[in-house]
Amino acid sequence: MIGSTVAAVMMIAASTVHVSASNSSSAEITALEQRRIDAMKAKDLAQIMNCYSDDVFVYDVAPPREYVGAAAFKKPWQGFIDMFKGPINIEASDLVINAEGEIGYSHSIQRVSGTTSDGKPFDSTFRITDVYRKTDGKWAIVQEHVSFPPDVTRW
Repeated sequence: MIGSTVAAVMMIAASTVHVSASNSSSAEITALEQRRIDAMKAKDLAQIMNCYSDDVFVYDVAPPREYVGAAAFKKPWQGFIDMFKGPINIEASDLVINAEGEIGYSHSIQRVSGTTSDGKPFDSTFRITDVYRKTDGKWAIVQEHVSFPPDVTRW
């Protein structure tokens, strides 16, 4: 009996700790992520930056690796766009979204490929974690962390 009670209490506690996005928040954040991907493919810097808050904080793979504010983060995005000759291909997978109230987060894997401006193939996979804030009914990315998955073949 005690074991059953403890198990029931643990199940109730676990269910209250898990936070997931409401259908509305999840759909809105998914749409935001898709708008950013579409803007990247279109090489539309203004639309890319429209996905971020003015006070965004970013850890990125591009030096200096830390950017504070949308104005600072605009320069590496321009460099990213300018790096490609022709289309940018982006495949996003494993997108997981959690949100409660005005705050949410997501993580995903994104593969980016194309041809660089000097004619070389580019194909890299990134792990991306975003934190969102909803202000005046609009979700925006307020913190982003971009990294490379480790190359386990080198271990």
